[in-house]
Amino acid sequence: MLRDCVQTGSANEVAPGAVCVDAVDVAGLCGPGLRARLGEIARAESRLAAMKADALGEIARRSGDGAAAHAATHEMALSGRKARGDVKDAVKLSELDATRAGLAEGTVPVGHAQLIASAAGDAPIDEAMLAGRAQREGYDEFRRTVARHVAEVSLDDGMSVLERQRQARSGKILTRHSDGMTVVHLEVDPLTGARLGTVIAAVERRLFKNEDRAARRTPRQRTADAITQLMLDPDAKRPAGESLIVVADYDMVNRQLANGRLADGTPIPIGEIAKIAVDAQMLPTIFEAATGDLRMGRTSRTATDIQRAALALRDKGCVGCGIAPERCQHHHIEHWQHDGPTDYWNLVTVCADCHNDKIHRQGFIVEWNPDVPGFRLQPPSQPPDQPSGRPEQRAGQPTGQSAAKPDGRPGNHANGYSGARAPPR
Repeated sequence: MLRDCVQTGSANEVAPGAVCVDAVDVAGLCGPGLRARLGEIARAESRLAAMKADALGEIARRSGDGAAAHAATHEMALSGRKARGDVKDAVKLSELDATRAGLAEGTVPVGHAQLIASAAGDAPIDEAMLAGRAQREGYDEFRRTVARHVAEVSLDDGMSVLERQRQARSGKILTRHSDGMTVVHLEVDPLTGARLGTVIAAVERRLFKNEDRAARRTPRQRTADAITQLMLDPDAKRPAGESLIVVADYDMVNRQLANGRLADGTPIPIGEIAKIAVDAQMLPTIFEAATGDLRMGRTSRTATDIQRAALALRDKGCVGCGIAPERCQHHHIEHWQHDGPTDYWNLVTVCADCHNDKIHRQGFIVEWNPDVPGFRLQPPSQPPDQPSGRPEQRAGQPTGQSAAKPDGRPGNHANGYSGARAPPR
């Protein structure tokens, strides 16, 4: 339980407004109990972050940013870079009342507050609106919300934001002393990142296709091999399926493109689209739900280029964790081995970790969330090794009521169907 308690003098005396999380034996907690425990810890971390920001901000006010960073380095054993970043965030938070209040109350997560603080340096943001959204949205969804908002309020259609991101690019290669492994660290702007992601994902698909099924790489090993191959053999023929998906609305009144964005919703200046078209393969498409491109049936197990583009626009990334769509694969909601078709309505975007771990190991269910709207992964009502009777029974669903498929046919887990869904229109 999260309580306002911390020792001040005697063993039983506590200070008001402080943070205390009771110690519990997590081995005795059920699945929902463990998730609730993480929620308590997250709220405590937010409140501690507010206290930390207050202390660093006060030192910076009295003695300067350098003194605050020095204190954080020595008193909290932080790296110099991390200490300087924390001081920078603390100074910004002192000017962001709604965000600071949300942190102190434990309702705004730490990562969300950092996104708001960073955005405040890029544009005249509506901080109160973002602080409110931070309490309801997951990290990846909120990151896109902040990016869209910054682009909307930027006077130059987001160009200054993109240029600042490009100026902030950095790369580093080092040897980790603990195990001797070489680490390559790269930070680039979202547009460059999307282009890198599409190329790496295409090489990963080629590697997967050529692998021995009895000796599969792990997803992370495959990513490492794909990046290594691209770096060491840059002249090799690139695989198919690396088109960059760029989305824009057409302004019928002014007869021009507007609201340029990547498939995951990250805004980009309209002027960048023409530059991309010069040296990148683009995929301009008008999607029609009745086209054959979106209904492959049982003729192909993998999604076509058109399907991948349509799914990227619909899901905007992994439905389990929000990772960018170019880093994802596609899962058959009604499983392929149980005659599930490779049709748009039966496919959902997931990353390798969510696909292998959450869906196939932990039994997470693909569900349609009408509030967003969009697909999401929901934990099973019972762990996979604890069957709850009838296979079609789902969390929150009365016993004996099977999940309905979009066409009205009943579906259940025994036939490889992962849960209720409604096809987006």
